[in-house]
Amino acid sequence: MSENLSPNQKAMRRLLRNKPALFGLVVIAFAILVALLGYVIAPDATPDANDQMPMVALKDPGFKVKILKIRKNREIKQSNWFSKLLFGAPSEFDFVPINQVHFVQDSTTAQDMLEFEKYAGENPETGQLLRGVSNRVHPVDIIFAVNPDNPKISSLGSNYQFFDLINQLQTIDIQQTNKQAESQVFEKVFYLGTDNFGRDTLSRLILGVRISLLVGLIAVIISLTIGILLGALAGYFGGRVDDVIMLIINTIWSIPTILLVFAIVLAFGRGIGIIFLAVGLTMWVDVARLVRGQVMLLKEIQFVEAAQSMGFNTSRILLRHILPNILGPVMVVAASNFATAILIESGLSYLGFGIQPPTPSWGTMLNENYGYAIGGKPMLALIPAIAIMLMVLAFNLVGNGFRDALDVKSKE
Repeated sequence: MSENLSPNQKAMRRLLRNKPALFGLVVIAFAILVALLGYVIAPDATPDANDQMPMVALKDPGFKVKILKIRKNREIKQSNWFSKLLFGAPSEFDFVPINQVHFVQDSTTAQDMLEFEKYAGENPETGQLLRGVSNRVHPVDIIFAVNPDNPKISSLGSNYQFFDLINQLQTIDIQQTNKQAESQVFEKVFYLGTDNFGRDTLSRLILGVRISLLVGLIAVIISLTIGILLGALAGYFGGRVDDVIMLIINTIWSIPTILLVFAIVLAFGRGIGIIFLAVGLTMWVDVARLVRGQVMLLKEIQFVEAAQSMGFNTSRILLRHILPNILGPVMVVAASNFATAILIESGLSYLGFGIQPPTPSWGTMLNENYGYAIGGKPMLALIPAIAIMLMVLAFNLVGNGFRDALDVKSKE
């Protein structure tokens, strides 16, 4: 049965039988899905998952706390679903960690008020909640945006009356409003804890996948474009063209990768686009050297000589006859470069030269939290470190799988 399979089908079957490579493919597929759905599945869907609650900073994974949602008294720009998917959306509410909440009657206005005690931590010995500051807020102010220039809320019979943001008088039922205000209290679980700013670690980890995959993708595209072009020209034409291109390759090769990236970033700035470009421009030499060697071997084979004798132009010979036959080795080095790009970006961000806060990056998360690794909060640093390790391992396993699957000498 295997005799009827094409070489590509045989290679795919060998790849899928390679358990480490299959594990890498599953990890990569899962990471891509998480990156695409980022703001949809992240607990904190605000831009860059940057909703800060200092009162719950540096909490361990699984930490739970009661939250009171209070409507912001300002206009929040609404985004369409596509914009929310890509960039998130500002929250219409302030989230206040609390210990307890109950209704009381205000002695001045005789109106119901929601009194809450802010969360202030736990007793390290007993684990009991510490007493926090008590505040009162009107039920209307919890649910609706009240005009800050005319904040008076009055009661008329069974209704509340207030002015909204465009200064229009609104009338709402008291009982229904009080019931809705009670429903604004819920329990929030921080599955991976919080960082030193009180931000949800899980949300920032999820959005950090996008940065890692995007850096790797753009770096691989740039490296493949430049590397294949220069490598193919050097290998096919040889002579002076090869000498000039090899001089460029060896010059770039002699500069340590991280130093070259630093030079590009310092020269052009620390913007996210510059980071992508810098990483890509430092990785093409591996591709060029590989492609050059493969083209030099293939151009001596009879099918290339036959194409030349038939008068085909150089671009057709390279694109139609040579390059398709070297895709296997190129795919292997592309997977390796993907992993290397993720490591370089993480290293740059860790050193403060990469993706700048508050944009979530795994390297930035390490930079912000590495000091807590020896201060009793090791998970803050271990979580992004494990994510980087898994992603790099996955691409290396897939690269090795491609190498084994495309080896024509391998046995079934």
